[in-house]
Amino acid sequence: MKLLSVNVSLPQEVSWRGRTVTTGIFKRPVATRVIVRTLNLEGDRQADLRVHGGPSKAVYAYPSEHYPFWRHELPEMELPWGMFGENLTTAGLLENKVNIGDRFRIGSVELIVTQPRMPCYKLGVRFGRKDIVKRFLYSGRTGFYFAVEREGDLGAGDSITRIARDKHEVTVADIARLSTYDKSDLSMLRRALLLEALPDVWREYFRERIAKLETQTLSA
Repeated sequence: MKLLSVNVSLPQEVSWRGRTVTTGIFKRPVATRVIVRTLNLEGDRQADLRVHGGPSKAVYAYPSEHYPFWRHELPEMELPWGMFGENLTTAGLLENKVNIGDRFRIGSVELIVTQPRMPCYKLGVRFGRKDIVKRFLYSGRTGFYFAVEREGDLGAGDSITRIARDKHEVTVADIARLSTYDKSDLSMLRRALLLEALPDVWREYFRERIAKLETQTLSA
């Protein structure tokens, strides 16, 4: 497993559908090593802290393996590393093989997987098209967020080492599936509640789903 690119950006104002929005999604690769702090990478900032950033979304990773799919889907577009707003473009880490709660070391940084990425309209801003948000979500190619367990530095070319695997073995893909097209998997919903690394907002959402499904079962 390997880190192919480190991508950062500061928020900037852009025009989108007749209005001005501020976004930090326009990531660009950097050639130097980058310091990773608890809330973000050096030289990187999130624009809207109500929905972006915070300890559980400090670092966003996207598998390089998905780029060929999107180049086929969007042949008219150039898709450089960082196009999906990711801080880390990786090789060897896929959503169906990475568990929520898995821990990784890259350079001197230690990271823990927290959740899949659920895109907002700003992905559409980056691509210049509204349909990309839905296509991205339902493709299952979501990438995932890390929390920073140990601050340090990393750089393109660093190896990625899994240093701990979460015992519950609920993958990033499992969580993304539960939030999109398979919301009635009670067994997986209950397993998701056991994930300490999964943010509270996710677990509360799944508790509500479980309660609704159980009520439907009793009244059937």
